[in-house]
Amino acid sequence: MAEGSRRVNWFPIWVSVGVVVALVLVAWLVVSLNNNAATPEPGQTPSASNIETETGAILVGDGENRLDTYIDFMCPICNQFEQVFGAEIDGLVDDGAITHGIHPIAILDDQSQGTEFSTRAANAMYCVAVADAEASVPFMNAMFQNQPAEGTSGLTDDQILDIADAVGVTDVDACVTDGVYADYVAAMTEETPVQPGAGGIGTPTIAVNGEVIANSTLPEPGQLATLFE
Repeated sequence: MAEGSRRVNWFPIWVSVGVVVALVLVAWLVVSLNNNAATPEPGQTPSASNIETETGAILVGDGENRLDTYIDFMCPICNQFEQVFGAEIDGLVDDGAITHGIHPIAILDDQSQGTEFSTRAANAMYCVAVADAEASVPFMNAMFQNQPAEGTSGLTDDQILDIADAVGVTDVDACVTDGVYADYVAAMTEETPVQPGAGGIGTPTIAVNGEVIANSTLPEPGQLATLFE
């Protein structure tokens, strides 16, 4: 070796380079995962502690008894049901008597001039429920308060987002406009149980502790708790 020259030890240098590359990859992975969580892709299943993914139920409360309601946001009878029994259901939830499973489904897309309002509205309900569980019932109520008539084009995505904003949910724009859970809505709609004596899926459909009942057997307002006796 020539005088004055020295051997370079490349091992620690390559180790340092490897550490830097690993840190860069970890940082990229974290950013990627965060971005994916913030902007879910269409075709996803809604995932949150308040959503029963196998049934599509958005769960409210934690009571021992279970009341499931299957609703279509274009269905006027669903709206009537909510007007008559909604506050009573909320009271049973607040008292710890029941768990309310809300199933937003889409059987009336053919009543919205090709805009698929029922699917878009049900998708939005899941978007809101994932973003803020506490906003689920207020959003549902506000959607019914602004319910379009059957045979109209329904609410636009922007109008639905305005309703979400009004109940405090402001970060679901892409979820709503991209129809992230539309395929899931379609799948859950197919799984909707049929009322006794009915020829097919209808809304509202009511189930008490897992047993579907005929709407004609619903008690008078104020007596809903008798269903669980």
